[in-house]
Order: sequence, then C-alpha cells, then structure tokens
Amino acid sequence: MYRTITLPALLLSVSALALSACAPPAENIRIEDRSADGATAFGAGGEDPVRLQTLDAPPDDAFAIRIVYFAYDSSVIEPQFKEIIQAHAAYLARHPRASLALEGHADERGSREYNLALGERRSLTVKQQLVLLGAGAAQIRATSYGEERPAAGGHNERAWARNRRVELLYQ
Repeated sequence: MYRTITLPALLLSVSALALSACAPPAENIRIEDRSADGATAFGAGGEDPVRLQTLDAPPDDAFAIRIVYFAYDSSVIEPQFKEIIQAHAAYLARHPRASLALEGHADERGSREYNLALGERRSLTVKQQLVLLGAGAAQIRATSYGEERPAAGGHNERAWARNRRVELLYQ
C-alpha cells in the first residue's frame, strides 16, 4: 500500500514549491510590445491580455492563466510565462489522465502558410517545455490555426500582440 516516489518526481515537486514561494503574483505579469515610436501596445488605457485572463483567479494562481503570448515572429517563450507553464506541467504530472490541447496562433502579417507554421512552432515550443517539466507527451496535442482565429480584431500592434499566442485548453 506504499507508493514509491522517484527522485525526479521528488526534485520536480521541491523545485516547484521553491519557485512558487518566491515568484511574483500573476497580476504583476505585464506584456509590453513597443512600436517604432516607442509606444507600448498595452500602455495607458490599453488592456493587458494576461491581466484580463486572471480577473476570476487569485492573483498568485499561475495555473489559472491559459494563454501564453509571443513576440513578433517568435516562438521563444518569454520569461514572464515560464511560471505559468511550470504550473500547468505540474498539474499534468499530478493528473496523468488529464489532456491538454495547445492551439498556436499568429497575427495577420505574413502569408497563410507562414502563419500556420509559426503557430505550430509556438504550440510545439510550449509542448516541449511542458514535457521537459514533467508532463507526459501523450497528454498534450499541439495544433496551429495560424491567423485564422484572431482573439482581437484590428490592424494595429495592440490587436497583433493579442493574436500572437498559444491557448491551453483542457479536455
């Protein structure tokens, strides 16, 4: 009736606890995209997409955040999203029957084919990070919608910044 705990699982748990104890609250996470004139996409009066998705969650609950945003033409996970990915990886590791769909998106700039490939790179990058942090690869399905399902309408930096994302959808 005893359960064996493996060393990697123990180390992952201790690391997650240590990181969560010193991490900043999710409400302090901020995305800033600077245009050529130095203005930010989420400056005065703008909506911060990370803040929008945390309104119904406790400010320190990184697991409640279900969107990872990306810089223009990039599939690199920005530092402010690492805690969020760690929280989801820990959940998936604790719940091996859970399944997660990662939906990669891009803004409207670039060809349809390029944006589909960019959305796929983004979703695969998030999947790879989740697996490295202890989630099972079979639990995660990565897809891309490219520019086909924008989160925000408009043809400006504010809209484009909200559309460059990977959505984490539990099934």
